[in-house]
Amino acid sequence: MTQATIKPEPPQDFDSLRNVILERRGELPKRLTQVAAYALDHPDEIAFGTAASIALSAHVQPSTLVRFAQHFGFDGFSGLQLLFRARLRERTSSYEERLKTLENGAAPAESTTIFNGFVSAGHRSLDALAAAVDPAVLERAVTLLANADTIYLIAKRRSYPITSYMAYAFGKLRVKCQLVGTSAGIDDDVLAMASPRDAAFAISFSPYASESAAQARAMAARDIPVVSLTDSAFSPLVECSTEWFEVVEADHAGFRSLSASMAFAMALTVSIAEKRRRG
Repeated sequence: MTQATIKPEPPQDFDSLRNVILERRGELPKRLTQVAAYALDHPDEIAFGTAASIALSAHVQPSTLVRFAQHFGFDGFSGLQLLFRARLRERTSSYEERLKTLENGAAPAESTTIFNGFVSAGHRSLDALAAAVDPAVLERAVTLLANADTIYLIAKRRSYPITSYMAYAFGKLRVKCQLVGTSAGIDDDVLAMASPRDAAFAISFSPYASESAAQARAMAARDIPVVSLTDSAFSPLVECSTEWFEVVEADHAGFRSLSASMAFAMALTVSIAEKRRRG
């Protein structure tokens, strides 16, 4: 007689669900992995959307959403969606309330509305950052990078301003680094000089820069430790990183700033310099 399959208990909140997804991501089928990545990267869309609209955005069938929910112990997709809606209710929105107060008063100029929108998005990003960074992981990353002879800074496109500013700050703090992103196009030649005594710090946000991911993988393949900053647990940087951090920037009108990412990068930079100073 075959023993009935025991249905797993569903997670009780969004953070628990996220942890379970990350624990099981290596064993998920391809389509469920696709849903998992979309759910963690776009939690607000999961909360507000319909099964049809979410499936369309995630490039899967609606039935895949049901299978995904049942895989984690829910009766159906609506039960899973309740966790995402509860997450939104629990979030504080003091800055959004300020904007609402402005809207109820005299109508501000369009430029002021845009300005307030970006300020609000920046605050939301920073609030999320404070909750997202694990102090123990941060300390391990700081120690790893502080012990490196040279820190190679890998980034492209939107991420490049972050490593550029880090290189400037490291120079002022007398920390040896190498900014990868030469106008001569010799990035691979520069990275070829790295050894296992060095380390790399890589940054890439969706849509991920394939060149940055390839460079980070090449460094890891040569036993050069990589610390990365990205915006999803399913980022291509995660699989080749010794330590990694997930920072999701809030957007205004579809535009994302670098508020939280820059704050994190500067905290990391100064922490590395301080640890090296203290020996």
